[in-house]
Amino acid sequence: MTTTRSPMSRWKAASIHLLCSVALAVLAGALVFGLWFPPPYFHAAGGDRLVLILIGVDLVVGPLLTLIIFRSGKRGLRFDLACIGLVQVAALVYGLSIITASRPAFVVATIRRFIVVPANALDENDLAQAPTPDLRRLPWLGPKLISAQVPEDAQARNEIMQATLAGKDIDRLPKYYAPIEAIEEQLKRRAKPLTRLIDQNPEANRPVVEAGLKKFGRALERTGYMPLVTARGELVMLVDLDTGKTVGPLELKSVD
Repeated sequence: MTTTRSPMSRWKAASIHLLCSVALAVLAGALVFGLWFPPPYFHAAGGDRLVLILIGVDLVVGPLLTLIIFRSGKRGLRFDLACIGLVQVAALVYGLSIITASRPAFVVATIRRFIVVPANALDENDLAQAPTPDLRRLPWLGPKLISAQVPEDAQARNEIMQATLAGKDIDRLPKYYAPIEAIEEQLKRRAKPLTRLIDQNPEANRPVVEAGLKKFGRALERTGYMPLVTARGELVMLVDLDTGKTVGPLELKSVD
């Protein structure tokens, strides 16, 4: 006795396509959230908009096209499905390339603030002037924490001033980059007490501060903060008041 396999419906085909698209979206999300935009940089650096568009296209367009064109036994169906798949993968790769270009590459500490510098804000020629090989490459495993200080040399100061007028502040001039340890003494002196954040809005800010301190294993009285400038405004970077070492970012609006 032989059994006749019923033809696949367009709904089943679209569902299979959707499952494959979800798998791709999960993989892309792991790269974005786990490596390129670790919290809180995902929202602060504008990554959420890019990812929503990317996932929306990946999850909707491909399966929808399959639902529209699929008809079991249709001549050229495999070719049509292959074209849809190729277009979808190409769109995903293109979207990821845009996201990687805008990923936070460096978090640059200056004597007044920390600044998130995206990869596409740095010129290759400027990167080549960085003092050490590890600073001449854009990191791929999350933003690298470094420092930048204005040198004492008058000629260098004038050069920085000219660059600033042209739209490049010191955080975008890799030739002045240095290890974060080079600025820790200044950070220790300039960090503000966390109580200022709590006093500004106790009901809203205290839970966030306490959660951050618990996450990093810190005590309130030994932890300060400095502004963390991102594409969407200022957040907070926690600093050890005893050593000047950077503790980590906190998703809370800074207070001057």
